[in-house]
Amino acid sequence: MRQLSFILLCLGGLAAFGQTPADSPEAAANKRVELAKQELVKITNLVQDGALPRIREEQAELDVADAQDDAILARTLYGEMLLKDVTDKLLEEMVSAAQRRVERQQVRVDLAKKLVADGVTAQSSVTALEQELSMRRMNLNLAHSRSRLMGELAAMSKYEAAAREIQEATRIEYHDVFTKGMEHYEGGGTFQASHDLKPLEVAYEKKFDHALPISAIGETDLHRSMGLDHAGRIDVALNPGAPEGVWLRRYLKSRGIPYYAFTRAMRGKATAAHIHIGPGSTRLHNAD
Repeated sequence: MRQLSFILLCLGGLAAFGQTPADSPEAAANKRVELAKQELVKITNLVQDGALPRIREEQAELDVADAQDDAILARTLYGEMLLKDVTDKLLEEMVSAAQRRVERQQVRVDLAKKLVADGVTAQSSVTALEQELSMRRMNLNLAHSRSRLMGELAAMSKYEAAAREIQEATRIEYHDVFTKGMEHYEGGGTFQASHDLKPLEVAYEKKFDHALPISAIGETDLHRSMGLDHAGRIDVALNPGAPEGVWLRRYLKSRGIPYYAFTRAMRGKATAAHIHIGPGSTRLHNAD
């Protein structure tokens, strides 16, 4: 019975041996990992010599895993994470480490309760283990909260950086040159409505407090009647020379997105002033 009680007490995990006030949480956690690994080597040797039961080696392995997860939390949950370094993988690693520590401690508590029920140990042996379990659950809740907060802050930071890039790009001074009522920007990029339209609409509405006036998305009867394949293209009912039109053209240039800007109706090309986003419409095969 004494041996079982001793093993049960060992199930609580490693103490913070060797920690000094000068140690940072991360440095102290790393030191605990090294101590746990050293302890595992010693216990493994004793188990091989028959001096300790196999369960002690298994527990030492769990202690190493516990210390490693604690080091992850020291770096992520308790440490200072810069927004530029925050990734989904890092946040997932933090929450997973906290979850594993809860699960290990729950196993310890369940085992302790079984020993109490079997009359092997006293109820008091469970108290410290349950307190540690409560602390680990609290840390798990904190990890979830910090993951959500850091994820939102990182996304906001990226959005603001992108907004600043757009603002800087649209401030660029250049002379608007129109040839016979039309400006063509070839660009080096592409425009996919499923991916690029929503950010454009959000940026435009934030700038002008009203929705982007889209007049045509993809293929339409009007374009077919003109013998044009308008699939994958978008028309915006803006005069290219108006403030909104200038902003839109600069936005597209900042993204390398090709466009045609018409200042007036043009036979076979445009029925009114507008900005055509995407490459030029090709002629339909059955067009006259």
